[in-house]
Amino acid sequence: MPDRPDVPRELVDRLRVLFDFPECVEEAAWTGVRWRVRSATVAHAFGGEDQLFRITFRADPQEVTAFEHLGPPYFRAGWGPNVVGVVLDDGTDWSELAELLTDSYCIQAPRRLADRVARPGQVPG
Repeated sequence: MPDRPDVPRELVDRLRVLFDFPECVEEAAWTGVRWRVRSATVAHAFGGEDQLFRITFRADPQEVTAFEHLGPPYFRAGWGPNVVGVVLDDGTDWSELAELLTDSYCIQAPRRLADRVARPGQVPG
């Protein structure tokens, strides 16, 4: 079985700036790096056995099917009803990814923390 590559430091550094959320912490995962709020995982970046890098995150249940049908670089993860992801490569839309990760944080965070985060078209409470 092929090994999973470590997520390059440059990629982790680029992702890290997208997680400026209340009480959101970065930690080593079983493979790669994850960001959590309390005990809930917001996102998980890792290298796959195919040597590609991915990040998984939570999405609104009504959007999961849309991600599944968009196709590459998007995918629906095989675990959890609302877990989706994107392959990270030279074509990654970092602005869109920032919005998706903001949504994931707001899904996973306690309401009082999520209400403090600005979302597209909203002003934080």
